[in-house]
Amino acid sequence: MQAALRRGLGRAPRVLRAAEAAPRPRCAPPAPRCWSCGGALPGGAGLPRFCPDCRALQPPAPRPDLFRLLGCDRSFRLDVQQLQRRFRSLQRALHPDRFGRRPPKEQHYSEQHSSLVNKAYQTLLDPLSRGLYLLELNGVEPAQETDCDADSEFLTEIMEINEKLAESKNEDILEEIETLIKVKQEELTKEVTAAFERDDLQEAKKLLAKMKYFANLEDKLKNKKIPP
Repeated sequence: MQAALRRGLGRAPRVLRAAEAAPRPRCAPPAPRCWSCGGALPGGAGLPRFCPDCRALQPPAPRPDLFRLLGCDRSFRLDVQQLQRRFRSLQRALHPDRFGRRPPKEQHYSEQHSSLVNKAYQTLLDPLSRGLYLLELNGVEPAQETDCDADSEFLTEIMEINEKLAESKNEDILEEIETLIKVKQEELTKEVTAAFERDDLQEAKKLLAKMKYFANLEDKLKNKKIPP
């Protein structure tokens, strides 16, 4: 019997050691609290939040999803009217003028939110920046100018438009170039839409690089049309 007890005691430390080696459950992060009154905050990380107890505006999230912020699906194809409605609604609710009598910290948060909403709107409204942002969200680096994945025929076309733009001062020719750029951008936007919808991110990346070339031409054209 004493031998059996000794055998039992000999096994106990191994059981204890196994229990000690078991991973401890991770603690959940603390619930967010209002900076002003300390009250618990509702969910909705990334969206502008007001404390339900004291109505204080909370600071913006470090890296919010701009699509979620403006109430849009995370998609290249979006409803521009819906985007504009959400933008105007947020601008009214978060405009710094509404917080003129609030504490300085809350005034600062209002300015941050307002700036962020403007950035989100400009990013999502423009097809090129919207596409580049979608690539970023999917972990795809945008094409650099040095990558030069574009075909030689496309690059030749860009060079010819560049030369025509640099040499011409004729209003009719400038209008012709402007129309050409607009048509090309519309065609590329349709192709980018199709690439994202079939989840072909590498093709979208190449097409967006082409759109960037035409966007640069568009900027040169605008500068050309500005009177000296």
